[in-house]
Amino acid sequence: MLTHDDVRAAALAQPEAYEASHFDVQDFRVNKKIFCTLHADVSRAVLKFSPEDQHNLLDGDALQRPEDRWGLKGWTYLYYERLDPARLPGLIRLAWATVAPKRLLKSGSQAA
Repeated sequence: MLTHDDVRAAALAQPEAYEASHFDVQDFRVNKKIFCTLHADVSRAVLKFSPEDQHNLLDGDALQRPEDRWGLKGWTYLYYERLDPARLPGLIRLAWATVAPKRLLKSGSQAA
């Protein structure tokens, strides 16, 4: 079963990713843009995807769209204790790539 620390490690493994805080919620950014938030009080992270990627990834269990304006913009709940651990690196990488600067994507940094 995945833990808070697993999500944190996967987020920080992305090129130029760093940890910060957004309204008292731990977040992970690249180039000052948030790609993941991690809530301490629940087993939930929030990942940033394009709306199309979000639509293709939703599974109704581990990945769910919030029913608000943020959900319509691609922000997606990740209930990581329900997630197959093998999926975590790819989901975090996709969230990172959604907001990463083009120079990182062009340099091949997006390849796992």
